[in-house]
Amino acid sequence: MSIGSQLAEMKDLAKKGGLQVIDIYQESHSAKISGMRPVFNQLLANIGQGKFNGILTWAPDRLSRNAGDLGMLVDLMDQEKLLKIKTLSQSFSNNPNEKFLLMILCSQAKLENDNRGLNVQRGIRAKCEMGWRPGPTPIGYINRSFAGKKDIAIDPDRGHFVTQMFERVIEGKSGRQIKKWADGVGFNNKSCRPLTLSQIYKMLADPFYYGEFEYPAGGGVWYKGGHKPLITKDLFNQARKKLVVPKKSKWGSRNVLFRNVFKCASCGATITGEEKFRKRKHRDPNRHVYYQCSKARNNQCQEPMVDEERLVKSLTRYISFMGSYHPRED
Repeated sequence: MSIGSQLAEMKDLAKKGGLQVIDIYQESHSAKISGMRPVFNQLLANIGQGKFNGILTWAPDRLSRNAGDLGMLVDLMDQEKLLKIKTLSQSFSNNPNEKFLLMILCSQAKLENDNRGLNVQRGIRAKCEMGWRPGPTPIGYINRSFAGKKDIAIDPDRGHFVTQMFERVIEGKSGRQIKKWADGVGFNNKSCRPLTLSQIYKMLADPFYYGEFEYPAGGGVWYKGGHKPLITKDLFNQARKKLVVPKKSKWGSRNVLFRNVFKCASCGATITGEEKFRKRKHRDPNRHVYYQCSKARNNQCQEPMVDEERLVKSLTRYISFMGSYHPRED
């Protein structure tokens, strides 16, 4: 029942029984985990302070489906601070038999809750073994239902674009170049909005497109999908090799002096810097530092890179000019 209907029933019960209602507490948090309901915790605190000595509730499992909260209720009864818990069809007061029945009913609710969780997990495993990955389908697929049957079908508006996207990676296109292409051909996500760069990289890393999936993610258990693949596994592996990003160095270990110091004059995004090492045959590699727009505000920003040596020279000239400049006083 909804919270509103439970409140109506309890108010009617209080009126018929001549009970004085001091306060009303309602909370939508689950009673499955102990100590996670602030309103319930306040209820227990107020009983402990003697503000009231009884509880009206729809059913025992509305109060607790875990051992921790149940133990606190029984402790308040043992301390004679909670004299009675009344539900629609039962009453529990501070005597051994009624407290035992309360504990049995709340424990039964916990058992049902735990079994429900196990049944859900079993159902998910069965679904995976049938080739269905739980959750929404990735871009390029749709959930289809016909004649009482359900399956995963290729999205006629986006599926062919997904295949082309992987093929473009093999041709050497970068993530930003693929985004520019996707925007140009109208390849949008399921919300009919342009693909973001993060969505593109997520798609290019999803094995679902060649017919396999891991569930849960990172769990090490792989399943064969029952859907039609959009690409081959070989094409997927080739694309992954093309998109390998060099391992980043530890934060703060690179000596890039002016990173995040300046703003781009064209779009206002932060200027970022990166190190490049040019190999030499008989000497140590030459180190170069380049600064460029991070393109956080406009991924089409055309401002070119500038090397650190040139940037330092420009800054030196500017500082020297400002140091020698004296405004004329009229």
